[in-house]
Formats: sequence, structure tokens, C-alpha cells
Amino acid sequence: MKKLFLIIAIGFGVITNAQQTPAPAQTEQIAIFGATAHIGNGEVIENCTIIFNDGKIAAIGSDLMAPTIGTMINAQGKHVYPGFIAPSKSLGLVEVDAVRASNDQDEIGEMIPNVRSIIAYNAESKVVESMRPNGVLLGQITPRGGRISGTSTIVQFDAWNWEDAAVKLDDGIHLNWPSLFRKGSSWLGEPNAFLPNKNYQEQVDEVQTFIQNAKAYGGGNAQETHLPFAAMKGIFDGSQRLYIHANGEKEIMDAITIAKKIGVTHIVLVGGYRAHKVADFLKEHNVSVLVSQPHALPQFDDDDYDFPYKLPKLLVDAGLLVGLQNESMSNFQTRNLPFYAGQVAGQGLDKEKALQLLTGNTAKILGIDAHYGTLEVGKSATLFISEGDALDMRTNQLIKAFIDGRDISLETHQTELWKRYMGKYENQGK
Repeated sequence: MKKLFLIIAIGFGVITNAQQTPAPAQTEQIAIFGATAHIGNGEVIENCTIIFNDGKIAAIGSDLMAPTIGTMINAQGKHVYPGFIAPSKSLGLVEVDAVRASNDQDEIGEMIPNVRSIIAYNAESKVVESMRPNGVLLGQITPRGGRISGTSTIVQFDAWNWEDAAVKLDDGIHLNWPSLFRKGSSWLGEPNAFLPNKNYQEQVDEVQTFIQNAKAYGGGNAQETHLPFAAMKGIFDGSQRLYIHANGEKEIMDAITIAKKIGVTHIVLVGGYRAHKVADFLKEHNVSVLVSQPHALPQFDDDDYDFPYKLPKLLVDAGLLVGLQNESMSNFQTRNLPFYAGQVAGQGLDKEKALQLLTGNTAKILGIDAHYGTLEVGKSATLFISEGDALDMRTNQLIKAFIDGRDISLETHQTELWKRYMGKYENQGK
């Protein structure tokens, strides 16, 4: 009997600690009126009305007649934004870094493009749930480890399971390009500094040979199935992107030159710490950049102290298509993406262009701009209403959020704790 009670208690504990129940599909028309709408493509509409049905935006503008049916939301004095997109993150693949059983972000092997990150995605992750109160409603779930980590998938952050969550399955392959330098290892008695990678060319040759063999496999009549080679087909026929994770000037140029020569169609640079040095080269090859977050220290002694803060603006000013990501940071910090964009605006980038780093630009880079990233007729009603500027942590206070027109919950484990302890401190001394 005691064992039965323990099982029941554990069961109830799991239930009460699970993610908020996903919202049901939109069943009636919803209209938001009186808001300042930030479209996500650089445009701002004052006193805007947004009407959406069946999960899609039906009308948007400042001269619309107020509808007489459905739900009306008065957003006067408030701001409406498209849902922010978090690219290149292992959200939902690892819950607690220190708990191995909750970590599914990488697999054994070096060249494993056939590993699909979406299979391990946990839609009930508390970390994923915590993204929504800051307006981060979509993400690219990306595997880690190895030279070719596997395949990413783009998801929305309010779902029962990975099938419900998927927005674009297997959107691209992720390649971690070799580095010219490596960090010295204290275990080997080496200095804590960047040391030359003597195996750089050998590692590059291995990558090049693998990609060439994958292309040859796809173009022939193989007698046996080779899963890693077969998984690379999409980067040659244009159905998938090749995300190259690289930072140095030579590494960036080597990676793109080799990939283009072999016949890779769509290339996205991820990281790009030195991308501003080769901006013309990137433009020539039509390569967009998912640049690292500005809240970081300079990597080299001769860098400006505020170089990471300025980098996104330097790339935008150079005419590149730029999105913002923070893959080097812990998953829980992804909720701060809006404030990273705010930091870039603080460096002189126009506020609406900074917003595009999380919305329209990122949607284009990931290939989901036909449905997400901007507030336009026919696109998904994935958006949120904020009390103020969503790029400022002082005023980004969400009152409503919608994914595909579904009125989603903004309650999370963090908001529950906040209410609990705020109540405790407010009652002290009474």
C-alpha cells in the first residue's frame, strides 16, 4: 500500500510540474486594436488593428473598420511584435546540463548528418516553456558535437509533442568547421592561450572528402544504403541549408569556397566572429550570417573592448543578411535574445533593424519567411503584445501571446516562483 501511495504521489508530482497545457486551435476571429505594430521588416504602424482567423493574419493596418464579431483586444498604448525566433539552439534536447540522463544534444561520431535532433525534442521542457514570457516563440533545435552534428528542425514553443511542435522538419545540416587555433590544455601542461592547430589541413581534407563522397553517392546508383551520405542530399538539391559554424577569416573563406566548389546551394555562416573582415566575400557568395550574441568578452587582446557589442551592426552596415543567435550561451539564457538585440540598438543600429535580427531576417535565413517573421496578411498569427519596448528588459512585459492564432499561456515555472516569493516578501512585516 505504501508503494502504491508513493507511485501515485510521484505521478501527481510529475503532473503538477509539467509544462502548461498547449492552447487549443483558434475557433473565433481575434482583433487587436490601438497598438503600435512593429512589423518585423523595418515598418511601424501606429494605432494599428490586426485581425486574424484560423491562425493566419487576415487584415492589418491603421485604417481598418473595427470588427463586430469575435474577440476584441484593446492594446492602446501597447506594442505588438511578431514572435521572436531563436536559431541554432539545443532547446528541448538538454534540460539540466549536469544531469546526463536529460542531455540528448549530441551523439557518438564525427560525421553524423543523419542524426535528427527533432526525434529527441522534449516539448514539455521547462526551459523551452520559459522562453515565451519574453516573446521568444520559435526556435531552431540544433544538435551539438562532432564535425557534422546532424540535422536541425524549426519548432514553435507550445506543443504536446515534437510532431505538433515542428514548423519545418530537417531544415539543414550543421557543420563545425575546423579551427586554425585551439585553446591550450592545462592537463597537458600547455599555456592558457590559443595555440596553432597543426592538424587543420588534415581536418579540412576529411570534411571535403566526406562532402564530395556524399555528393557522388547521391548522384549514383548505390547498391547499399549509406545513411550519413544519404542525409546530405538536401544541401545539393537546395531543399536544405548547410549551416557552417566558423569564426576566423581563413576558416570562413576556406569553408565557403570548398562548399560552393562542391555544389552546396544554400550556405549560412553561424558565429562569424571575424565575418566583418570578409564581408565582401560573403556578399559575393550570398552567404547570410547568424552572428553571436553581443553580450560577450573580446576573444583576442587586440580587439576593441566593445567589439562583440558592435559586430552585428558592422555586418548589417556591410549589407549582409544578419540574424542573432546565442549558441555559445546556456539554453536558459536564450530568453534574453530580445535584450541582446536591444544592446545592438544601443550601439547605433536603428531599433527596427535591430528587431529584424530576431524576426524578418532570421525567418529569411531559416527559410520560414513565407509564414513567420513579419506581421503581414496571409502569414501565421504568431505574435505577442507587450506593455512597452520588447527590446528593453524594463518594459518587455507581455500581456498576450499567440502561436498560429492560439492564445498561449505565459505561465512558467519561473513565473510561479516569482509570484510565490513576491508574496512572501510583500507579507513580511505585516
